[in-house]
Amino acid sequence: MRFHLVDRIDSWESNRRIVGRKVTSGTEQFWRAGLTGPVMPPPLVLEALCQAGTWLVMMSSGHRKRAALLSVGEVSFLGDVTPGDVLLLDGTVVSISDEVAVLDGTVSVGERTVLTATSIMCALIDAERLDDPVATARMADQLTGAVSAP
Repeated sequence: MRFHLVDRIDSWESNRRIVGRKVTSGTEQFWRAGLTGPVMPPPLVLEALCQAGTWLVMMSSGHRKRAALLSVGEVSFLGDVTPGDVLLLDGTVVSISDEVAVLDGTVSVGERTVLTATSIMCALIDAERLDDPVATARMADQLTGAVSAP
């Protein structure tokens, strides 16, 4: 099963930062029983942040590169995500080369931080090995509203 966990890219700076969001819905397949009702599994909250980072890599490289997760240095799950929550995904590049990117990031719901992650290390691979470049560019335009990086 493939989850698309970024619904919108609000802003991005090439090779520097991305801010996006995921609007959750009770109709999605991933909910698990929590103490007070359904909750989004914490690893999927991390996955949403990683997907935002992948979009940053792809858009910064003109859709030529894609990030493949290698490791996460440290992650803290700080709160539950429940149906209807809007995840604010904020990723910042710590370092980037032609082969590897390292990002830090947070996921918030309103004013509440629900996840922090540091040293998210990704290998940068040729995007065309995984996805159709035309379809990827079209999806990026949809996610950004066709807003270009400064």
